[in-house]
Amino acid sequence: MAMKLSVVIPVYNERDSIREIIESVKGVDLDKEIILVDDFSTDGTREILLGLADESTRIIFHDRNRGKGAALRTGFAQVAGDIVIIQDADLEYDPRQYPKLIQPILDGKADVVYGSRFITGDYRRVFFFWHMLGNKFLTLLSNLLTNLNLSDMETCYKVFRREVLEKIIIEENRFGFEPEITAKIAKLNIRIYEVGISYSGRSYGEGKKIGWKDGVSALRCILKYNLRRKR
Repeated sequence: MAMKLSVVIPVYNERDSIREIIESVKGVDLDKEIILVDDFSTDGTREILLGLADESTRIIFHDRNRGKGAALRTGFAQVAGDIVIIQDADLEYDPRQYPKLIQPILDGKADVVYGSRFITGDYRRVFFFWHMLGNKFLTLLSNLLTNLNLSDMETCYKVFRREVLEKIIIEENRFGFEPEITAKIAKLNIRIYEVGISYSGRSYGEGKKIGWKDGVSALRCILKYNLRRKR
């Protein structure tokens, strides 16, 4: 049976890349819907988005800036597909990777798939040693507490069977979403796979938004959601 893909794209101040990323997603030959959640952009992105909605593309506007986690929470509530994938609105992650990302789910092997930037045989832009080291440290700490052996917990590309997301309530509003969702799926006793992906990282001058404060927040979230007892 064919499965429909829902692509959820949180957007904040991406006027220079938003048209290109939407066209790239649309160009992937899969049955899909696209859900964009604009997190109160102030650079003209909202005005661009107003002209891009169509029968396969829905656009939701936040009335104030709430963060990536909040935008994903809004988008997840609207999905109708069998498989849900997260896509950043910048150009760091290539939608042409979708077929291999969803294949473990289509094969009936996985419930969740992470796209790893560190086990890939594809191309990867060489950038930011300390940023990479921070990612590896956070992934290691997450793995110690979840007992998973992920290589890239912080990756954007996370793919879910929709019923997995229906079991999870996202609490974090910002980038703490990544360790939160990882901790919560680890507690579900489901099948998690990794797939190597290509990656074209941006510099801060090119618009990269995540910083050291988000790393501190990720550390807090790793501890919070792994050590908290089930209610």
